[in-house]
Amino acid sequence: MAKADKATAVADIAEQFKEATATVVTEYRGLTVANLAQLRRSLGESATYTVAKNTLVKRAAAEAGIDGLDELFTGPTAIAFVQGEPVDAAKAIKAFAKEHKALVIKGGYMEGRALSIDEVNRIADLESREVLLAKLAGAMKGNLAKAAGLFNAPASQVARLAAALQEKKAAEEAA
Repeated sequence: MAKADKATAVADIAEQFKEATATVVTEYRGLTVANLAQLRRSLGESATYTVAKNTLVKRAAAEAGIDGLDELFTGPTAIAFVQGEPVDAAKAIKAFAKEHKALVIKGGYMEGRALSIDEVNRIADLESREVLLAKLAGAMKGNLAKAAGLFNAPASQVARLAAALQEKKAAEEAA
């Protein structure tokens, strides 16, 4: 690879590091091109899966201000640069690794710090943002309905008392 090509590759990878909300570093030894294509399809729009030379990735990470990943860049390494929700991409990679034992999750990077394998797996086990928001909305709706019932209770009791007094007064006038 020519020096100019290396510089371009480093700049491209550094840009991907800067734009990514998270990264997942994997070892792909033993996977076929078809397997990698399948993994890229499973990631969809949430991430791009890139295979590059470790020396170039280390330089790009340093250029992007990413620390703590150098020890992950040994052997055949590929990086998933996550543009969307980190949970969705981590779930897709974990599911693919479960089906294809050759794919090994090495770690990752999110919110300014390196992630261990266990942390990446915990992120993959989280529910998606949409599911969590739906649960939160459901919990809030239930509590708001209870609060509305409590606020309406005194008013309805006063209304029933007024109706009872009106009926009693009407009965006394009729008698």
